[in-house]
Formats: sequence, structure tokens, C-alpha cells
Amino acid sequence: MKILCIGHAAYDITIPVDNFPLENTKNRVHNRVECGGGPSATAAYLLGSWGMETYFAGIVGKDLYGKKIKTEFDLVHVNTKYLEMSEQHITTSSFILANTSNGSRTTFTYRPSDMKMSDFSLDFEPDVILMDGQEYEMSKKILEKYPNAISIIDAGRSRKEIIELSKLVTYLVCSKEFAENVAEIKFNEDYSNIKEVYSKLESIFHNNIVVTLEANGCLYKINNELKIMPSIKVKAIDSTGAGDIFHGAFTYGIAKKYDFETVLKLSNIAGAISVSRIGTRVSIPTIEEMKEVYNEFK
Repeated sequence: MKILCIGHAAYDITIPVDNFPLENTKNRVHNRVECGGGPSATAAYLLGSWGMETYFAGIVGKDLYGKKIKTEFDLVHVNTKYLEMSEQHITTSSFILANTSNGSRTTFTYRPSDMKMSDFSLDFEPDVILMDGQEYEMSKKILEKYPNAISIIDAGRSRKEIIELSKLVTYLVCSKEFAENVAEIKFNEDYSNIKEVYSKLESIFHNNIVVTLEANGCLYKINNELKIMPSIKVKAIDSTGAGDIFHGAFTYGIAKKYDFETVLKLSNIAGAISVSRIGTRVSIPTIEEMKEVYNEFK
């Protein structure tokens, strides 16, 4: 199975703090975690580290951070032939405050407004395509060129381009925020109105829809029945990248042709483990850890 991940690549610098700092104060920190980030890029890294034949297409600067991102991919055997290293742009950077007392994170991302991949053509036929909507034109072109590929979108934000791509894929795996914004309906606190929200999404997107519900697991439909797959319970200290890791594990399960509920269970476990660790790619569980935890909760 050849997997193409296309979209956003960034370099993350995460600062763990016990509590969110007050405005206009100076704070001394004793730790920082650096690694690559970005939805599709993080998913590609997971897939490579789990032994899948994975290609990443995206753009970084030809600078220190861009080179570090490429090195990380190389270490887990992700093919970077389609990683564009631009002379005109600097690598997207994210600065993240991780509040370890409650697991929340606050992110500041800088990406040049005109940063966009150059046109390219693949020299292979992908079996699975994962995208996050960052490279809209190229993602759409690839979807149109390879209609037989299984396609998945990580729909985090309800931007127009992401909504349009979400109509074209096999699997729409979206955030709670995306679902609520597009459906124009907020989930009740007890999720008693999932049918109303999901039906609205189905009227817009005629594909397989999964909604990630953060610590509450994910919402999906199987055999015409709506269900919530619960997540495992962990002590959350940093939620950075949890959704990206969920999507990477989801893509892995789909590529392996696991049954749908096994795919979702794996995705929930991978995302949950990641929030118990600081950082983005460095919080990805190994495939050995996944097997151990999966068997415990099977």
C-alpha cells in the first residue's frame, strides 16, 4: 500500500507550564520540546514509523527548521521526494504553551501568507491519500487524477477550501469544531443531539463521516446506526497533535483494511496516548505500545 500525505508541515516548539501565564509577566521555563508538526506531516511521520510506505508532499523553507523536518522524515523512511524546500519562504513555525495542569494548549503559528506548493506530478499511483486542506489546488488535482484511491481528509477548520475538499473524499474525519460550524448546530453537553448534527453533515457530505469528540472519543455511523466510540482514560498534559495522530492511525487502519470499528479504536488509543506526553511527533506511540494497549482494552 502506497500512502500519500499532502498538506501542512511546520516546526513546533512546545513550552510546558504548570499554569497559563499572566499577561505582562516574565516567566522562566525549565523545559522545551522541539519537533516537526502539522496535521498531514505528523500523520505521515506516524505512518512511516509504523512501517507503511509513505510519501509526504508539502512545502518548507530551505532553512534550519526545514532541514530538521526532512531529517525527521528520513529517520522513519518517509519518502520526501515531494517535500518542496523553498528558497523564497521560511518554514512555518508554531510556538505552543502546553498547560500540563489540564492538558490544554495555546498555539501561535506563523506561516507566510503566500506560501504555496509548486505544481508537481507523482511518479507512482497512491492507494491511499490523506490531506488536511492546506494545499487546496494540489490536493484537488490529485483527487481528480486518482479517483480509485481511498481518500481521507483531516478537516480541522471550516474554511471554504476544506469544506469543498471534504465533499470529494471517501472519508471525512473532522473535528467537533468543524462539525458544529458546518452543521450550524452545537452538540449538547450530553451529546443527546448527535442525530441532528450528523444528519445535517450527511446532507452536505455524501461520504463516510467521523467526528472526533476530543476526550469523549469519536462519533460515527455503522450499519445505519449512530455510535460514539469512547476513548481510553489518561491523564492529559498536552493535547498538541492529538488529532493529527488520530488521523495518522486512522489512515494506517484503513490502509491495513481493518474493520471500521477496529480502525476507530486504534485511532482513539493513539490520540489518547499522545495527550499524556509533551510535544507533537515525539508523543506518537510506537506500534508495539499500540498492540499492548489495544489488547488491554480489546
